[in-house]
Amino acid sequence: MSTSPETTATPAPAEETGGHGDLNVGVKAAGGSGEATASATRITPGNALRPEDIALAVSSGSAKPTEDVAEIALRLGDDALILAQRLGHWISRAPELEEDIALGNIALDQLGHARSFLSYAGGLDGRSEDDLAYFRREHEFRSASIFEQPNGDFAVTIARQFVVSYYQFELYSQLTQSTDATLAGIAAKAVKEVDYHRDHSAQWVLRLAGGTDESREKMIHGFKVIWPYVDELFRDDELTARLSASGAAVEPSSLRAEFDRLTGEVFAEAELEVPKVQPAPGGGRRGLHSEHLGYILAEMQVLAREYPGASW
Repeated sequence: MSTSPETTATPAPAEETGGHGDLNVGVKAAGGSGEATASATRITPGNALRPEDIALAVSSGSAKPTEDVAEIALRLGDDALILAQRLGHWISRAPELEEDIALGNIALDQLGHARSFLSYAGGLDGRSEDDLAYFRREHEFRSASIFEQPNGDFAVTIARQFVVSYYQFELYSQLTQSTDATLAGIAAKAVKEVDYHRDHSAQWVLRLAGGTDESREKMIHGFKVIWPYVDELFRDDELTARLSASGAAVEPSSLRAEFDRLTGEVFAEAELEVPKVQPAPGGGRRGLHSEHLGYILAEMQVLAREYPGASW
């Protein structure tokens, strides 16, 4: 699962990072960083904690998660890993060349987050990021249901990315204050990247909702497909209660008000209504998954299982 540092893109100058031209309208008002022209193709390497740093700290004994911290790191790592796999399917299939690159870079960002979280989670029992990514079964994954949902058409993928990026931004912003230094370090890098993901998806929501009758209908349909899975992201449980009490993480429910406010501003500008749907039962945090995850893992793990121990 490791990636080469040579593949990390260098940030472009500010004047060259425009997204989709006139689609910058409304994104800053939706709670962005103020860099309304930032594109998802712009990568921010920074000097934050890298997966290799985490693996080294874990192997040397200078960083070791508690059982609860390892479990939350596993959840977040699985979320990012499954989303990266889903987004990777759009490379060469997106509606325009720039979007091939953008979705590919978002997938790479998510893969980087997955590597960091899984490297730390594995520090509990000595497993590596690859052990956790490639040699677990479906019931051992802790990703929320929204991440494993099929891509559908482009509007469904944008609806999912819109929800996920706004959720991750709120979550990682809070995790930068974690009492666990490693979680805080991972979040400090990830939050900068998902801010661009948030801007990118908001631009596409505005573009599709404000385009043709067909594109608008597809965007409305995309949100109807995705919205039942939103509720699971903000459900508290015994683990998050303990982590909140210790200061290592926050209760997911505490993120909902700001998520609703900021996504609501984009919905209002796009003249869309928040879907009124029955929440899906979820269960991914407990290892209860749909058949969709099995297909993803079969695709993702096939080489590792065929050639265990091989060096890729």
